[in-house]
Amino acid sequence: MSTERIETVVVGGGQAGLATGYHLTRRGRPFVILDAGERVGDAWRARWDSLRLFSPAKFDGLPGLPYPGPGWAFPTRDEFADYLQAYAAWAELPVRTRTAVRRVSCEGGRYVVETDGDLRYEAENVVIAAGYDRLPKTPEYAGRLAPDIRQVHAVDYRNPDQLQDGPALVVGAGNSGADIALELARTHRVLLSGPHPGQLPWHIDRRPSRVLAPVLFFLFRRVFTVRTPVGRKLRPKVLAHSAPLIRVKSADLTAAGVERVARTTGVRDGRPVLADGTAPDVANVVWCTGFRPNTSWIDLPVFGPDGEPAQQRGVLEGQPGLYFVGRLFQYAMASSMIQGVGRDAEHVVRHLVARATQRPAPAGTTPLDAHDRSSSG
Repeated sequence: MSTERIETVVVGGGQAGLATGYHLTRRGRPFVILDAGERVGDAWRARWDSLRLFSPAKFDGLPGLPYPGPGWAFPTRDEFADYLQAYAAWAELPVRTRTAVRRVSCEGGRYVVETDGDLRYEAENVVIAAGYDRLPKTPEYAGRLAPDIRQVHAVDYRNPDQLQDGPALVVGAGNSGADIALELARTHRVLLSGPHPGQLPWHIDRRPSRVLAPVLFFLFRRVFTVRTPVGRKLRPKVLAHSAPLIRVKSADLTAAGVERVARTTGVRDGRPVLADGTAPDVANVVWCTGFRPNTSWIDLPVFGPDGEPAQQRGVLEGQPGLYFVGRLFQYAMASSMIQGVGRDAEHVVRHLVARATQRPAPAGTTPLDAHDRSSSG
């Protein structure tokens, strides 16, 4: 295995990684972005076919390049993925696709980033801009459902054609569950299982939202932060619970014929059992039950008992040179949103550059500009 030495490795080529790359480029720092997808934006292309963003296009641009098109349109999954691909090309970012990172560790005062190929990287800094909450979470009793029930997790759901004829139980009533239930209701009888998480009191794609959305996004960026009492009070609730329904409303589900049922608690005779003791006879189960973290590839002592990194606005003081961008409520409610990653990325890069200027260059190395790469075997 050969080794490439570079000042900074950014893990993840989604919006958080690309925004970080933009600010690193502006500062003239040498770096590389590693992404597992075939193309930039493939993490979005892998989601269900009818997905649209919750934020209007005017709030969906990354630093330096506004999202093109009508400002109050809601981009589709593929449209936003294409924008990310175009952004990487526009900013001339050194993204290396088809490069999955399998381990990040520290050796001899430098970070080592191992990939699934024949190349590893040694770096002074690593920016984790890839979500690690990507292991589908399903209850243990899912394996006891009868084999004639087709099971699909939301991460693998694409469209109703994946399901067989007959009723569908959607487990999990958050945004993903509500969106998928509404789509499935066109072709299936749908039961939506789980408590109602609440909902925004207005329709995001109607004209009044053009007044309300800017106010909401201002709150997300400027008011709901770790620096304000209201933000500090809100943060643990956001980390612990699903968000309220944003696009789909309860009335939409009712009008489409979606039946709300109690929480799913187990299995009896191969059929799902609800909290009220009933066992609906369904042909399909769609698990919209979220994800669990997989941090095994980050081989560093940086996670607390809650599974979150012990960070301050993306900076880990106890692990110099390691940074996070794009985490849920990392600094503000907007931190994991498209409109929030640029500000957090800029803060992280500012800290990274300050650290680099204070640190003497390692022996045997030469300065690199943003487009010069050196390798050694």
